Amino acid sequence: MPRPGRGRARHHTRQPSPQCKLEEMTDIRCSALLFDLDGVLIDSTPAVERVWRGWAVEHGFDPAKVVHMAHGRPSRITLGELLRGSDTDIENREVERREIEDLDGVVLLRGAGELLNSLPADRWTIATSCTRALAEVRLRAAGLPVPETMITSTDVKIGKPDPEPYLKAAAKLGFAASDCIVVEDAAAGVRAGKAAGAKVIAFLTTMIRRDLEEASADWIVRDCSDITASSDGAHGLRLTLAL
Repeated sequence: MPRPGRGRARHHTRQPSPQCKLEEMTDIRCSALLFDLDGVLIDSTPAVERVWRGWAVEHGFDPAKVVHMAHGRPSRITLGELLRGSDTDIENREVERREIEDLDGVVLLRGAGELLNSLPADRWTIATSCTRALAEVRLRAAGLPVPETMITSTDVKIGKPDPEPYLKAAAKLGFAASDCIVVEDAAAGVRAGKAAGAKVIAFLTTMIRRDLEEASADWIVRDCSDITASSDGAHGLRLTLAL
């Protein structure tokens, strides 16, 4: 059940100071942050592209199209669209095996460690399209903790852009999704957050601004380094965005 006494995520914009004329600073208050994993906290893009390009070539698909389809969605969804009418379980297990084994270039993204360290442990979690096994391997490779409340594709029936992952992630923390802020890098994830009733911060780490705007992201910043967080007592979190 959502925790009582929490208002919806809210924000106000203040004018930049003379020392930061090129930035607009926006303050937001919310109960918790719900992070995507790849492209938000860690960069696994080289590994993801190697695995999916290799799979696409082996199966006669356009590698660039397959890589684009795979970003931000469970592999079983991508495979289901590519292999219509076929049993995708074997292929899904093979893609997962390759991704678990290929950790070359999996690194922490700029500002991610500092942002997570500034957050109370019960005020953030992860909702990822990775399977649980893959998410845990990548988190450890990047030197990040594995949240007990993390939601993966293993934990949901329908993946992003369906709201189920973010609804479950918010519930794990004891909040309504509408009281939380989702942090995403992919259009499918932005749509999932919005469908769950949350406001969404989108990063320019994977997709171009236009794609994120078309998905209805509320704010667009470069990465975690553009977010400063502090505890707002019993009311939750106070975030400052450099837009």
